[in-house]
Amino acid sequence: MFEPSRFGSSIAFVEGDRSWSYAELSDSAASISQAVGRRTLVCVVCSNTAECIAGYVGMIDAHIVPWLVGADLDEQLFKNLMGIYRPTHIWAPQVFSEKLEDYAQTFELGGYALFAAKASEPVELYDDLALLMSTSGSTGTPKLVRLSYENLRSNTESIIAYLGITQSERAITSLPLHYVYGLSVVNTHLYAGACLVLTELACYSGPFWKLFSAQNCTSFAGVPFMYEMLDKLKVTNKPAQPTLKTMTQAGGKLSPALQAKFTDFARRENFKFVVMYGASEATARMGYLPFEAAADKQGSMGIAIPGGRFELVDADGTPIETTRTPGELIYYGPNVSLGYAIAREDLAKGDENAGRLATGDIAERDEDGFYYVVGRLKRFVKMLGKRMNLDDVERLLKEELATVELACAGSDDLLRVFVTDAALTDTAKSIIVERLNINPRMCEINVIDEIPKSSSGKTLYAQLQ
Repeated sequence: MFEPSRFGSSIAFVEGDRSWSYAELSDSAASISQAVGRRTLVCVVCSNTAECIAGYVGMIDAHIVPWLVGADLDEQLFKNLMGIYRPTHIWAPQVFSEKLEDYAQTFELGGYALFAAKASEPVELYDDLALLMSTSGSTGTPKLVRLSYENLRSNTESIIAYLGITQSERAITSLPLHYVYGLSVVNTHLYAGACLVLTELACYSGPFWKLFSAQNCTSFAGVPFMYEMLDKLKVTNKPAQPTLKTMTQAGGKLSPALQAKFTDFARRENFKFVVMYGASEATARMGYLPFEAAADKQGSMGIAIPGGRFELVDADGTPIETTRTPGELIYYGPNVSLGYAIAREDLAKGDENAGRLATGDIAERDEDGFYYVVGRLKRFVKMLGKRMNLDDVERLLKEELATVELACAGSDDLLRVFVTDAALTDTAKSIIVERLNINPRMCEINVIDEIPKSSSGKTLYAQLQ
């Protein structure tokens, strides 16, 4: 799919003081895949480094199946997953050697090494299985998304088309590689022959933006939490980076107020702010809001990506033809995954989705065909007969309390709000009781040290529950 040798001496990566050409990437990727030696399952312990990405590229092009795992995954959870899927090889930072008692190092490149199982059994893989990714919000559960070569290729080409990514782009790695949004940035830019500036610095740190400026980066990708943090730093009140051409947002719904603020910022500073919609189960992207329509369609996640289409269905599964009528959002496209895996044996399964994905999101469609996500099927509670969207409650509280360190969870008999500042408890309760007309006995305010989040910035609601 990537064939990095196509771009010869063009720069693929900049990492610290070193630049990697596409020719170097091609050679390194080939050496790693040759060290694996056959089509099999390889666990890739991810970092935003050239060696890690070279391993991923080499495996995809050699039809070896990489399974991407975050380097920060809890050690016991990591061992549990290894026991379930039993990869024959692991591509990981060399420091991982002490955690891999059942594996022996066979190859190394820079700070990474290939470890082969001391005793392994062949793994049966579906012919078109290309990649395994964790499901959105996963915290070490064995449920993985099975992606095909067609999934990767079609979604990569579609994103390149609607964002207009060319070989002149320079994207900074603001998101982790094992997160589908972060991986899509890598996929699209390497496929287009563009340059990646590799870093694991937090986007709300000064060094991150110094690197962005020094390397003349042209794009930034972020999830809602990252934009909330940038808003707290008042970045929209300052001049934009002079080389910035595009900011993209996905990984959850941005509040309409914040979407409007960054849209206005982009128009004022002459770059594009593109809101996108996606999921691991759709390889990465399903929808996007064209920047030309952003001002008139605030709060919308947009239209289907090239090659895909949306549909809304009611509780009985009947398509909804009327506008402004909420229903479950269904997506159709060649980027819809093959299905899930929860055990090694599932890697032999074929295509179980046939290009159709029930997203679990509740959405509406306006008169111009633009879609608006209004909630999640599983993020609703019914309190005293009143159906309530927990995402709406959370957005209201964040706006009223001017904080991003807040989350809502609960059940039909108790709304639970989590804050990190004890001074906000009384105000939060008053807003819920007075604005939402909820009985005080059915609302609980909890003060915790921090809101649990995944490495991609998504709130881990299961941990709150």
